[in-house]
Amino acid sequence: MKELSISALNQSLKNKDFTSVELTEYFLKRIKKYNKDLNAVITSFDEKALNSAKLADEKIATGAAPDLCGIPILHKDIFCTKGELTTCGSKMLANFVSPYNATVVENFEKSGLISLGKTNMDEFAMGSSNETSYFGVVKNPWALDCVPGGSSGGSAAAIAARLAPAATATDTGGSIRQPAALCGVTGIKPTYGSVSRWGMIAFASSLDQGGPIAKTSEDCAMLLKCMASFDHKDSTSIENKRPDYVSKLYQPIDGLKIGLPKEYFSEGLHPGTQKAVENAIEVLKGLGAKITEVSLPNSKLSVPAYYVIAPAEASANLSRYDGVKYGYRCKNPVDLEDLYVRTRSEGFGEEVQRRIMIGTYCLSSGYYDAYYKKAQLAKELIIQDFQTAFSDVDLIIGPTCPSPHFNTARKVTTL
Repeated sequence: MKELSISALNQSLKNKDFTSVELTEYFLKRIKKYNKDLNAVITSFDEKALNSAKLADEKIATGAAPDLCGIPILHKDIFCTKGELTTCGSKMLANFVSPYNATVVENFEKSGLISLGKTNMDEFAMGSSNETSYFGVVKNPWALDCVPGGSSGGSAAAIAARLAPAATATDTGGSIRQPAALCGVTGIKPTYGSVSRWGMIAFASSLDQGGPIAKTSEDCAMLLKCMASFDHKDSTSIENKRPDYVSKLYQPIDGLKIGLPKEYFSEGLHPGTQKAVENAIEVLKGLGAKITEVSLPNSKLSVPAYYVIAPAEASANLSRYDGVKYGYRCKNPVDLEDLYVRTRSEGFGEEVQRRIMIGTYCLSSGYYDAYYKKAQLAKELIIQDFQTAFSDVDLIIGPTCPSPHFNTARKVTTL
């Protein structure tokens, strides 16, 4: 079962080769057996999952079940799940039980997918190695001494280890794409606004977007078709009709114009990574695609701009965690200021505190124009570069990250 694609599992359930209960039990057993070495899953919904699987089997028996009904899925612990822990990988929310489902979770459950549990992640999605989680480091299934990438490292590691056929994730500055690459699976950061952010705990609101991680591009397309929807509860949700992502996969690529940014192949790119991209390009050429060099001259501004915009938005979004309404609260505060200071100092990890401080600094009256405003201008220049490139090509190809996975012992500076 673990090697079957979602499409194959879906067909097998309809053919009654096995039941959703049997499929769910199979993956719950794999989580119990292998997760202790990976730390990819931090909450398991055993009883709830099996009850949902029984209901899915009843729907399938009627012959009127929607696609993906009965398929198990794991959710990144940034998505609210009704009646279950939603921690965002932080001590601040270690005991928070959500009273509602995120729209993404609701969409999947309405379609009959089975929520198996929650995956580990970098605290508040701030990190690229899944080493900042309050619940411990996630290991890469292919090399246990290496990181799986982040911040959705738990989801990527779980899919790579076949602990589930599907997982949700989020991407702000690479948090779906990078762990998917480092774990040898497939991930998609969809167009901003195509997937609802309601019930997805905010990091940097103008950059955050939910998406799927799975074994193949077809699996991801099937999941995205289910999770993408207009949501009036999300002010940034796009009302446009979502395309049939699955059917788009089977269109011929003969004559497709693919842009190759020259700036992506510069100093710092690992030779093995470059070779992998070059091999992929040769495959695409063989299928009839046309490769054209394009230029993204302002791509060098992307990381500096990100590390101003994301922390600035994070400092605003995380200001709500003060020990008053919900989340961690320090013991025996002497006054309101002491409550705020100790709650946030004790509840947030080092990386989150660092980004809050940087973001607050960039938004302060003396530095707003010098940092935040300039970062937004840089973002617009980057957007214009892509718009210019896409006027000549259909898509752009490049490495997901410049190097392969690295050891967990190696400390990476995030600024």
